Amino acid sequence: MLVLGVDTATAAVTAVLAEVTDDDVRELATEVTVAAQAHGERLAPAIEAVLTATGRTPADLVAVVAGTGPGPFTGLRVGLVTATALGQTLAIPTYDVCTLDALGAVAGAGRVLVATDARRKEIYWATYLDGVRQTGPAVARPAEVADGLAVDRAVGAGAVQYAEILGVPVADEPRYPVGTALVALAADRIRAGAPGETLVPRYLRRPDVTPAAAPKPAATR
Repeated sequence: MLVLGVDTATAAVTAVLAEVTDDDVRELATEVTVAAQAHGERLAPAIEAVLTATGRTPADLVAVVAGTGPGPFTGLRVGLVTATALGQTLAIPTYDVCTLDALGAVAGAGRVLVATDARRKEIYWATYLDGVRQTGPAVARPAEVADGLAVDRAVGAGAVQYAEILGVPVADEPRYPVGTALVALAADRIRAGAPGETLVPRYLRRPDVTPAAAPKPAATR
């Protein structure tokens, strides 16, 4: 079963094409571009690149998996709108995966903090035990997370950025969600033919950009 995975909840724009079999998830092609302010311009070409690299077309897809954050409003929305549109156009299911889980699942054994950059000098974070989420996701300042933190190490771009404040060993990689892990986290649902899921963003706070107020109705003359 051919599955597309996308994530735009971090500075990285990720697209992966994977084959889901009865007992495995095999990466066929992946495209990752770190472009914090250009998600809208990079995602469609990334999807096209992984399809072209494998000689496949959108019609070959059986499902789309999307990282639903947490992440900043604008970037996160790009991935979810794109995944939803693909699902609707192709009449295939979409599946939701927490972006932090796509880091935690490949972070290795033991107690691990996953942290990504939330801007405003904050991080999105969650803790994992042997790849399984124990707490979070949440958003906070690094010093608040460090207070009482009991983990063996930390991963993610947010952990690298605030390593000194967090006060735990920080792995250099992975910094961004791993595409194959994203698909693997939804693989059981895909194999079971589970109903598609509405892709609801995990913002965890108000948008960075405040939408313009609706225009006031014209006065009646």
